[in-house]
Amino acid sequence: MRVAVIQQHNSADLDDNLSRSMAKIREAATGGAELVMLQELHRSLYFCQTEDTDVFDLAETIPGPTTDALGALADELNIVIVGSLFEKRATGLYHNTAVVLERDGTLAGIYRKMHIPDDPGFYEKFYFTPGDATFNDQRSGFTPINTSAGKLGLLVCWDQWYPEAARLMALAGAELLLYPTAIGWDRSDDNDEQQRQLDAWITVQRAHAVANGVPVLVANRTGFEPAPHTTRDSDGIQFWGNSFICGPQGEYLAHAGQDGEEILIADIDKRRSEDVRRIWPYLRDRRIDAYGDLTKRYRD
Repeated sequence: MRVAVIQQHNSADLDDNLSRSMAKIREAATGGAELVMLQELHRSLYFCQTEDTDVFDLAETIPGPTTDALGALADELNIVIVGSLFEKRATGLYHNTAVVLERDGTLAGIYRKMHIPDDPGFYEKFYFTPGDATFNDQRSGFTPINTSAGKLGLLVCWDQWYPEAARLMALAGAELLLYPTAIGWDRSDDNDEQQRQLDAWITVQRAHAVANGVPVLVANRTGFEPAPHTTRDSDGIQFWGNSFICGPQGEYLAHAGQDGEEILIADIDKRRSEDVRRIWPYLRDRRIDAYGDLTKRYRD
């Protein structure tokens, strides 16, 4: 199966952001991609650098205008599209939500981000409620979404640091792990610290591929996005790009650079997951009788 990941810079022009994303999806489909994933919150700037109640005006319902547009494109191109939206579920209740549009344009499922960060420049707890509810009879949480492209273990950004999330998706039958992402550097950090952060981010996600024997797709944004003038924490975020696709042993199949927009395309052989799990049978050897403490916050 041929898959694609879109790495893009964003502006305050919502329509232009979506238009450019859709143009890149078309280009990926022309290159033979059957599954295309966009980055986290691809319709707007990364607005979580500050806390501002006016930003809730950006949220939209699902189904809504963006899912309608992506669904029509999926139907036209006969591909599966993964998008990422600021969802308005109800008045005063919002989520960071990934959506999957099937080849016929229908909404195959959604995933509401489970781990919500709250750090200087990443004030997501102000905006997003963790995922918890069903959608069209689909279980929430760490449940793969069934599509014509396979069972998609869809997670979002901060989720990527948690081996529990990747494992639970794999245990539920996910054939691919997908991470729409918006992550970058505080420009006040020195070069060595920036490199350590980037290396850690890449390593932990490649490790999810290795530990679970499945391919991993990561779409990050690129470019500098200044913080609103009201912020006291930083002068903005330099998104570090480096989107990638890797196989079930963590091997790179495609890897973007730090700067600039890119369309990554790679061929994934699902049989490799079967082959790898036969020689590295981690699921067989798990000591589920000894893992009870994983449900605790901390083992005192």
